[in-house]
Amino acid sequence: MSTVESSSSAVQQPPSSTLPMLGDNQVTTMQLQMQASTSSSSSAGGSSMSSVGVPLDTQSSEPPTKKQMLDPNAASSSSSSSGGGGGGSGPAGTGSGTNEKLAYRISTALCCAVCLDLPKTAMYQCQMGHLMCAACFTHLLADGRLRDQIATCPNCRVEISKSTASRNLAVEKAASELPSECQFCNKEFPYKSLERHEQHECQERPTKCKYHRIGCQWRGPYHETTEHERNCLHPQKSGFEVMAALEAHDVKIKEEKKMFSTLIDLLSYEKIIFNDLQMKPYRTDEYVHKLFYETARFSAFNQQWVVKARINNSQRDPHQSNERTITYQLILKTKTSTPMSIHFFALKGPFSDMKVSTQIYKHEFTETSTESDYYVLPLPDGNGASGSSECNRMLANKGINFRYFPHLLI
Repeated sequence: MSTVESSSSAVQQPPSSTLPMLGDNQVTTMQLQMQASTSSSSSAGGSSMSSVGVPLDTQSSEPPTKKQMLDPNAASSSSSSSGGGGGGSGPAGTGSGTNEKLAYRISTALCCAVCLDLPKTAMYQCQMGHLMCAACFTHLLADGRLRDQIATCPNCRVEISKSTASRNLAVEKAASELPSECQFCNKEFPYKSLERHEQHECQERPTKCKYHRIGCQWRGPYHETTEHERNCLHPQKSGFEVMAALEAHDVKIKEEKKMFSTLIDLLSYEKIIFNDLQMKPYRTDEYVHKLFYETARFSAFNQQWVVKARINNSQRDPHQSNERTITYQLILKTKTSTPMSIHFFALKGPFSDMKVSTQIYKHEFTETSTESDYYVLPLPDGNGASGSSECNRMLANKGINFRYFPHLLI
């Protein structure tokens, strides 16, 4: 019985009694291992959550694109942290610098081969494609005329003329869009609008005081005009002090009025005639062949006449001077028994694009005095300076066309 009881008791023991008993040191070691593994997994999950901003299980199971769609704020923050920050201002500054360098290189490529400036009006090119602005192109043609040589391109030395050279409209349009610096405020504007800005819009453009007619000599930037005119002392001056300035102004007005009145009187004469003439270039027979212009004979007042012109008063080397003028004279080719008092002046004719101011001259033709003095042909430039550029433009042509008005005073 004892044997059976012992076996039954052994069967009735709980299962735990059959497992080996762990010591305290073994339990402590297992707890430390579990804590270490837990801490390592939590640190990895925390770092991924901080970078993406979603739970660990979502991060491990979903594709990156869907995670960014689920959390757009995290996607924007990650993109800004990776590509933004210090790189935002860098590319913009680099882009602006690149644009400035590109504009400079384009303007250098499109500039005139002579003056190295962008074209203000027209741009011409030789047969080899070298560019020249209209002013330099006519200057080269005028130099060739003065030297009695064929005008050539300064780069390739190919012959240039109005028949061989052609305008480059593409370069003109491209140059009009390039930025150019204002000469007064140093700000950049498109080249096509620079002239309008400098003349009407720039706050630094030079301006006269509105009291300059009564003697104020102030000249300053436009934005200071209001302040100056408010403090200008000339309006408070007495009439005696203002008279000197008004008298000088009246002298100029009287000269213009006198010329206008004379012109009206001449047009009312009975013996009045006009001729559309053309002066052609010739050379003298001297050792140094000098250039002069002369018209064919024309009839007026039952006499034969010729108009003759010269450059820079027959200067020895007029091509070496930048300032150029044209002077002309009226020559009587037939004999006259009675003196003839002739008023004459030149105007732009119907077959001419010459820009000339009105200036009336007078000469007394007799049997011994058949040639008038040389008088200046007034050719104003667009800026009111000397007429050198207009003179070059006329010399570049094959001939000079104009309308001539002689008037006979009886």
